[in-house]
This record gives sequence, structure tokens and C-alpha cells, in this order.
Amino acid sequence: MLPYVYRITKYDPADRDERGYYTGVVEAVSDHGPVEAAYLEAVAAFAEDTGVRHLAVREPQAALGFVHFGLEPALEGGGLAGLFPSDLTGFHDGAQVPVPVGLELVRAMLRDSGAWCRLEVEDTFAVHVGWDQYVYVGSNVPCEAALARTRELGLFPEPLDASPYEAVFDEPGEQRPADDVFWARVRWCVATREAALLEEMHVDNASRWHRLGDGTLDAVRARLAPRARLALWPDLSTDVAAVLAGLPDEGLVEFVWEDQAGLITSTVADETEFTALAAKVSGARAAAVLPTDVDGRSPLFTAVLPDADGVLRARWRTEPTPSDRDWAFLKTLRRGQAVNGAVTEIASFGVTFVDIGGFTAMINIPELSWRPIGHPRDVVAVGQQITTEILDVDLVRERVSLSVKGLQEDPMLQIVQQVGRTVTGEVTKIVPFGVFVRIEDRADGFEGLLHNSELAQPPAGRPEGTVRVGDRLTVMITEVDPTRRRISLSHTRSCRPGVEEHHHA
Repeated sequence: MLPYVYRITKYDPADRDERGYYTGVVEAVSDHGPVEAAYLEAVAAFAEDTGVRHLAVREPQAALGFVHFGLEPALEGGGLAGLFPSDLTGFHDGAQVPVPVGLELVRAMLRDSGAWCRLEVEDTFAVHVGWDQYVYVGSNVPCEAALARTRELGLFPEPLDASPYEAVFDEPGEQRPADDVFWARVRWCVATREAALLEEMHVDNASRWHRLGDGTLDAVRARLAPRARLALWPDLSTDVAAVLAGLPDEGLVEFVWEDQAGLITSTVADETEFTALAAKVSGARAAAVLPTDVDGRSPLFTAVLPDADGVLRARWRTEPTPSDRDWAFLKTLRRGQAVNGAVTEIASFGVTFVDIGGFTAMINIPELSWRPIGHPRDVVAVGQQITTEILDVDLVRERVSLSVKGLQEDPMLQIVQQVGRTVTGEVTKIVPFGVFVRIEDRADGFEGLLHNSELAQPPAGRPEGTVRVGDRLTVMITEVDPTRRRISLSHTRSCRPGVEEHHHA
């Protein structure tokens, strides 16, 4: 906050009541003459006293389209024609303009024909134009000469603690930057046809729309305005007639349409402009109607462009979507981290879904247990609270993989210690190259492979080489590979003398 702030007006403080309200005649618009010129000269004097030569445009606004928000008649480019090109290139957050251009921006704001911005030099100088020809100038030095000159010009500078237009952005949460991870997600969503359009909010009250494709994304990214706010959207509807039929009876909406040449345009309109709007877009090849209220708008996700060095210096924000909130949460997660959650669903294909604080993560069957299981329901149940380990956090696909067994000791390591021991177990499965024998006395016990070459002596009363599921065989554990999850067995006739034999009940 700057230490020296003044409200500069054409209104005599003697005409204010005890509460500070002005009681005289209020001319809310500029005279386009000597009073306006006096304002500009006063601002120039403060800039000179402070020693600034350039100003930064912050949070620019321009009323473009059907609806006009200024007190004076609408002008081309929101009142910025002659200062910037028709597409407002150069009028963006952070743009550096020389003081003479800054004074012309002050003139445009005094005339209130649709354009507005803050003009600032960080920690040094600021100019804010408010309603009814109120101008607020802040400096890091007293500016005594500028104060005297302002009074000579017939204006009234009054000291304040702060400008009422001081930038205050205190919304909770972290603003998502349009960094490499963001663009990787955009590319993935375009490839999966989840998204097709990018909205570029380069100024307040106006947007530019870009169609995205595998071959256009890099080109679109390269021509975005610095510090623009971005929103990714699904495709427009090709049933334009149905879109027009769905316009509300009254109220503001944002209408987006794509003409036959592929140009995408948007405008804000109310019921008084719907007829003209319908005629304007009747030949469009695709369109959509978006609510203007924040709660009604639902892009897939949003972000703000950082500067070239990767630092996010833009102060304005996008309204967070569920995806943006997921992004902020996923950023706090790390591989190997233990998290608690509740099982929300066990899918028919076997994946278990777990709520880990508002985000649904998943556990694949192999990660539920070190032991063999037939179905996730053998291990977990819907509603059960479990502790898991994070295996992977995918910010592009917004997926988190979990593991239950990652926080548990592998019981097969205990089987490694039993190499050379003999056990009696049940045959669980017969395969072309041998049989599997359960070597632990439990339903989910580990199984080892007894190769066909070890089946020369069948159970009593059976033809040689025949074994059935359910038979109990006495075998020796010859090899355990925890990595490949393999246990090799041999027939007890190969047992070494002196090795203790262990029988299961």
C-alpha cells in the first residue's frame, strides 16, 4: 500500500456534509474539455514528481458486444480506438505503456465509454479512475509540487489512507497456472474429445474463442495474450435451431457461435437483443448458450497464464471448477504418502474406489493384498475405512493410484525362510505343465507349482501320473521368488535327509 494517496476531483470539499457525502451538483460524465484536460495534467504532474515514465496496465476491462456498460455512448473498441488495434493487442494485464498513453487511458476512463484498468508501478505509483469523475493517485513520495499544480488547475486533492480501487484478491484457494502440466491436460482432453474449445479472457467483459485440435494447440497457445485467463470447454452444438429455441424468456446470457468460416464469436445479450441475435447467427454451423452467472457457467477447467519466467503475477483469478479444486488437492499428494479414506465403490471389473478427502482414487486388484484373492470383496467392503499408500499421482489424467499392500509386510518373505521344508497341502489347480499346491493352511494361502516331472508317484489307488483337485500331497519348498510371485515345489522323494517335515492339518 502506498503511503501518499489522494482523491482528486472537480468537487469542492466545502460542498460535503458531515458524513463526507457531496451535496453539490454532480456531473457524472466528462466535459471532453478543460476539466478533463485538468485531470490529465494533474495525473501527469504526480507521475513526474514520482519519477515514473511507464505504467503497467492491470486488470483491464472493455465492454464489447451487444451490451454496453459505460455511462457515455459505446465507442469502437470500448473507447480504445487509436490507442490499441481492434483486437486490443497490447491492452492486457501487465502491459507497459508510456505515461502519455497512460494519460489517454485515463481520458477513456473519464469518458466512461466501456474501458477501464488500473495503472500502476509496483510499490511506487498508481492511478485509479472511479465513478463520477473521482480519480485516485498514489505515490511513494509526497508530491508537493503536483499537489500545488492540481490546486492551480481548479481541482481538489484530498488525502486518503488508501484508494477504494486498491486491488484486493482474497478469494480462498490457489490459482491454477497455465503451466506445462495444464497444457498437457488440455492436450489429453482434446485427444480424448472431452474438450474442443479454449476461451481466452484477455480483458474483463470480453473473450476470444479458439478451436483446438491435435495440430492447432501449439499455434493457439503461442498467440494468447499475456496473463490471460483461460477456460476449456466442450464442443458447441451443431443444432443451432435448438440452441436458439432454448434461450430464456428474460435475463442476460452469453451466446457463443461458430460461423461457416470457422470464426468463433461470443457476446452478452438480454431478451431485447435476442431477435437481432437470432438473425445474426441463423447461418452459424454451431452454437451454445452460457449463463452469465458464475454458478451457472461450467467450463471443464480453468487457469491463468504465468509470465515467461513461469511466475504467476496476474492478480485476477478464474472461478474454480471441480477439476481446479482437484488439481489443488492432487498437488499436495506425493508418492509413498500414506492416506486414509473410505471405500465408495467396488466396480464390476474389480477396481476399488476410495474417497481420500473429496477426491476419488482407485486401487487395482493386485494392490489390495500380497496374497492371492478372487475378488476385492474378499478384502474390503463399501464404507470401510482403510489406510493406503499413494503409488502415483497423475495430474494430466487426474488420477491417483493407491495400494493397500504397500503399507504391509510381504508375507512371502516368511516363505523364503522355509525353503527346504516339506509341507502337506491341497491341490488347488491342474495345468498342462503341473499342479498347484496350497502350502499354507488358510483359504488365501500361497500356492506353489509342482511340475509334471514330480508326479511320477500318484496317490494310492490311482493310475500313475493322475492327480485331482482336492488331493493332498506332501511336497518340499525348493525355491521362492517374491518379485515374480513364484514358489517352486518338488515331491518329497527329493527331500534331503534330516530336514524337518511340516504337515498341515
